[in-house]
Parts: sequence; C-alpha cells; structure tokens
Amino acid sequence: MIALGIIFAIIFIKFKPIYQVNIAGKDIGYIENKDNVIEKIEENLENNNETIESITFTIKPEYELKLVNRTIDTDEEKVFEEIAKNTIVTYKYYEIALNESVILNVATIEEAEQLINEIKEQKGKEIGENNINLTVSEKYTEETVEISQIEVARTNLNDRVVTAINDEVARKAEEERIRNMPDVNGIKLANLPVTGTITSRYGVSSRIRSSDHTGLDIAAKKGTPIKVVSDGVVTFAKYNGSYGYLVKVDHGNGVETWYAHTSKMYVSAGETVKAGDVIALVGSTGNSTGPHLHFEIRINGEHVNPQKYLYK
Repeated sequence: MIALGIIFAIIFIKFKPIYQVNIAGKDIGYIENKDNVIEKIEENLENNNETIESITFTIKPEYELKLVNRTIDTDEEKVFEEIAKNTIVTYKYYEIALNESVILNVATIEEAEQLINEIKEQKGKEIGENNINLTVSEKYTEETVEISQIEVARTNLNDRVVTAINDEVARKAEEERIRNMPDVNGIKLANLPVTGTITSRYGVSSRIRSSDHTGLDIAAKKGTPIKVVSDGVVTFAKYNGSYGYLVKVDHGNGVETWYAHTSKMYVSAGETVKAGDVIALVGSTGNSTGPHLHFEIRINGEHVNPQKYLYK
C-alpha cells in the first residue's frame, strides 16, 4: 500500500489530468474543464449581442481526458477562439419599415411595438391622412446586424416619420398642382413664361400690325428670363422678321408655343427642353416698341387665345 501510494504521489507530482481538444481530428490545445469553455463561448457571444437566437457547432469539438506532464500549459483562450470559429450563430431581431422601406432594427418585439405606438399616438392624424404605413417584421440572419438602442431608435423613427409625412404632403400638393394645370389638347402647361404686365391682348388690331394680334404681349424688363411652359422639342430658334429673335417649341398633340422679340436665345432647333427651363431673355427685337414677350399658343398650326389657358 505504501509503495502504491508512493507511485500515485509521483504520478500526480509529475503529471496532471487535462482535456485535449480536437476539431476534425486536429489538436487545438488543452483545457482543464470542458464545460467552462462551452459556457464561455455562449456567454461571450450572448453578452456581445442580445439578438442571438441560437448557437450551433459546424464541427463538434472532441474532448479526451489525458494525463500529461505538468509542464504542459493549458490555453483555454486559444481553444475558445478555435471553437468559436466553428460555430454558427443565428440572430433574431425586429425590423421596422416605413412605407415598405426598412429604417431601423431593434432587439425585441416589445421595443418595436412601443416605438410604433408612440409615433401613432403623437402623429396619428398626420399618419392617417397621408398613408404613412409602419410595420414590424421578425427576422433571422447568420450575420451580425446593427441594432438601435431604444432612445436612438425613438429619435430616428420620429425623424423619418416626420420626413415621410412632409414628403407625402409635398407629393400630394404637387399632384394637386399638376391636376390644376391648364390643359391644351392634353398638354399640361406647368408655368407662366414670364411675369409682367399684359400690354396687348389676343385678337386686337393695331396700326403697327398688318393683322389682328395672334398672341399675348407681356411687358417685362429687358433680360428677364423666359421659361418654356411645358416639356417639348425646340423646332425653331433664330431671327424671323417682325417676330425678331423667335423660339418655337413643339409639345406634342399638335400643340406649339412661340416666344418672340427675345434679346438672347439659349436653345437651338432639335434641343429637348423641360417645363420651366429658361430658353431666352426678354428683349425688343423685330417689330417692337419696347421690351416684352410676345407669346403664342398654336394647336395644329392655328393660333388660339393664350388667355384661355394662362394669364386669366
């Protein structure tokens, strides 16, 4: 018994029991307690991200208890890192979308519902009137996602909803503006060519003209920008007798607008223009007694009274 005790004493003095850890047959190090390593993996990952739903091993570690020389050191940190490399982490989070556009992620359904209810209480009327739609979706991923803290999320969500409401109000106002635009044979006139004083109306006769007036004269300071009233293609941009420097724009559907007596032209024939583009400057070229824009609307080549549509 004494001899056996001496043998065991020598063994425990020289050797120690530890676990050798293998992954796919590869020795990755020694640890004293295998349960501690597994707990450390789960605790470490969970402490770093509250959205973790599950942790699984792609290759399960193998632990073999051995007696080894006490000079061999354990390295739980190294083993932990190697095991962590072979884990699959599934994250669960809650995605908040505004009008089907994802705006932020939060960790729990309670946070998501709290945020949405707060917004609805504060801005319920505006949300209802403007079709602002807030939704929550449960999501899973194996990649880390950015999770907003509740206070940051509250501020971001509020700001985005306010922006969405303002955008929707502006969109509806623009739709209303477009609906109320004058319509010439299906072509919407988006703006006035110039702002000024009407000095000669359509159809009037004058000693300086050989026929009744075919357009509308709007007096304005020389150099005032002239804007095209609708999208179209420039068909003419040059000097034209009594019209002086004249720009003609074809808008489709047989609708054409003319801009005469200009002092400077910024477009040329064949050029595409958008409503509101500056195409020329007010002048007094051609048969003119002072700076003004002579503006015509023609449908299928026939001039019509511009004041049926503009400058009413």
